[in-house]
Amino acid sequence: METIKVFVERTEDGKTLNLPMYQTKHSAGMDMYACIHNETTINPGEIKLIPTGIKIAIPDGYEAQIRPRSGLALKHGISMVNTPGTIDADYRGEIKVIMINHSSEPFTFSHGERIAQIIFNPIVQGVWLETNQLEESARGEGGFGHTGK
Repeated sequence: METIKVFVERTEDGKTLNLPMYQTKHSAGMDMYACIHNETTINPGEIKLIPTGIKIAIPDGYEAQIRPRSGLALKHGISMVNTPGTIDADYRGEIKVIMINHSSEPFTFSHGERIAQIIFNPIVQGVWLETNQLEESARGEGGFGHTGK
């Protein structure tokens, strides 16, 4: 398994938390924690920005993706609005997660609660090659469920 070195800086409040960590040997993502002073409740349909208490410097050629935790989604209807969220290699601010409550019940986050996962991926940048007509394919312009159920 390939690894990369990622510099991490904790905010003052983040110093009370563990750094994100893999929960099992073969985990793809590290769990991230809520870094909040007081419990924070997200009401049904509400969106809130939850800080994590860390800033990172990702090596050039990589990104970090912030993804929802499946347990929060299944048990409580809690997810992210922009999933996955992308952290670019040149971003140096605190990572904050845009959470949403899809359930019919309020949900309360506590300081140190696992809220999301961070996954590192290599990046390939595209270069546009403009043309007057694209090469044909078997699928063509079919989309949005064109193959049925």
